[in-house]
Amino acid sequence: MKYPYGIYDFKEVITENYFYCDRTHLIPMLEKAGKSILFLRPRRFGKTLLLSMLENYYDIKKKDMFDKLFGRLKIGKKPTELRNKFFILKLDFSCVDSNGSIQDVKQSLYDHVNDRIIDFNEYYKELLPSKAVINPKNALSSISSLLSVVKLIDISICLLIDEYDNFANELMLTKNKIDEDEKDIYTPFVTKDGPLKTVFKSFKSGSNSDGFAKTFITGVSPVVLSDISSGYNIAKNKYLDYRYNTLCGFTEPEIRDALKQIIEECDLDDKIFELSFDFMKAYYNGYKFSVETKEYIYNPTMCLYFFEEFYENCKFPREMLDDNLAVDFGKIKYAADLAQGRRIVFDLCEKNASVEVSQLKKRFGVEELLSDKTKDNQFIISYLYYVGTLTHVEETNQGKLKLQIPNLVMKSLYIDRVQEMLFPAPGLRDEGKQSAEKVYRNGDLKPICTFLENHYFKTLSNRDYVWANELTVKMAFLTLLYDDILYIMDSELEIKRTYIDLTMIIRPDRRHLEIFDVLIEFKYIPLSDAKMTGEMARNLTKEELEDLPCVKKKFADAKIQAQSYAQKLNQKYNNLKLRIFAVVSLGFDRLCWEEI
Repeated sequence: MKYPYGIYDFKEVITENYFYCDRTHLIPMLEKAGKSILFLRPRRFGKTLLLSMLENYYDIKKKDMFDKLFGRLKIGKKPTELRNKFFILKLDFSCVDSNGSIQDVKQSLYDHVNDRIIDFNEYYKELLPSKAVINPKNALSSISSLLSVVKLIDISICLLIDEYDNFANELMLTKNKIDEDEKDIYTPFVTKDGPLKTVFKSFKSGSNSDGFAKTFITGVSPVVLSDISSGYNIAKNKYLDYRYNTLCGFTEPEIRDALKQIIEECDLDDKIFELSFDFMKAYYNGYKFSVETKEYIYNPTMCLYFFEEFYENCKFPREMLDDNLAVDFGKIKYAADLAQGRRIVFDLCEKNASVEVSQLKKRFGVEELLSDKTKDNQFIISYLYYVGTLTHVEETNQGKLKLQIPNLVMKSLYIDRVQEMLFPAPGLRDEGKQSAEKVYRNGDLKPICTFLENHYFKTLSNRDYVWANELTVKMAFLTLLYDDILYIMDSELEIKRTYIDLTMIIRPDRRHLEIFDVLIEFKYIPLSDAKMTGEMARNLTKEELEDLPCVKKKFADAKIQAQSYAQKLNQKYNNLKLRIFAVVSLGFDRLCWEEI
């Protein structure tokens, strides 16, 4: 089996017999939805391959190839009347260079549109009465000429636009790296009579049966559409419609079928099948693009990365995060750097933690993205949803939308950002990680507890995202201990309706290593309960600290809970090398610990 990792050409995928999950049965629904559709999905979710499939389906020059390309697919058995009826004009706005002055970006946009029309002229020359005239300085003129040519014959255009919002996304991620006088390039580019807005006006004016009869636009967020709304207000937004939930992405049955084939070709034990499926479900599952659907979707790029590694080596990939998705860290950082976003990002790292909003924002402009003004929760949550770092869970009994981090791969990016928030200095983070390694390599909690007392507790008073309970302490441990190369780990692991504070279960493919499974139960004692000040707590010896009645009681409670959790873990997993610990925090000044 060949997996099309990094391949977005539908024709190549089909003719070269690559792995492909058929979505062609949704074409009739897309045609009924309207003549102009906007479809949003996070990065690396198969949007470009979807556009390529539509391009091959509607291209009039590929009529003779229909059976070869679609004969084995669902639409091949019952094609629509519009198959192979159009000219195709395909634009990819990720090709537009967002660097330089507004004039530079404008010229890059015009060059891209002109280049595609030049390709159009050459590709369809046998069907055109004449060529569209290219104006190098004004792509609007080139578009007008193209429409004039097409009007002379009985064939209209299907316009496909990929990554229509790429410029805004690039600007947002680099907003702190550009000079002050360059920060407002975007506004004149998209508003009033800006280049992008006028290009979309041209598309809108040509949207008729003699011109752009069908338009399909993909992107990540509704940012640009908000800013060019008066220039292009005819697109129907279908990204939150439950009927389109599976248009991009892999379903659970498709994942299972692919894994079965790999297991068979690698001649692996059948037990590996369920193991590999559970593994993928933990790391890659979890996306719902409508609260009205119950079906979760897998990120296709993540899955193809796993399939390819698994198939070629007959073992799981060492790193579960595909480097191509690491850029999403910048989007989490953007949200975390906002005043309201710091607390949201911190809170979301808890197991099953969720956030609620009355509704997602369907439109927000780049001015709002770049503004230094405090943004509300709805904006931050909506932004994190569109970029793929949050997903729908359900609608609450109060009618609100509940969202959470979709999977462990995305959670690792949140954890990385929280670690930077808690320990800003790189050298300090390295020291913390080294102290954390001693927990699962030697069963020694002293180094990490000493590190947190010296470098974490002393700065908490200056941090506005910390609240006073054991979650604060647990988060510090989690960010330092988190290691998805060695462990499947999470806080608040649910076992038989009980929740374990922090577990580190060795990955099934790493169980041969000389490391331990870890369970930690945390307890927190406010200084007021101990009737002492922070200075008094810091001056206690270890023995005096452990001899406090309130500390003894918390340890006793932690031991009972930890032993119960350990028993349930051992029932769920086989051959655990489990080390069990209780950690008690006295205020944010002292830590004491004990192995159970």
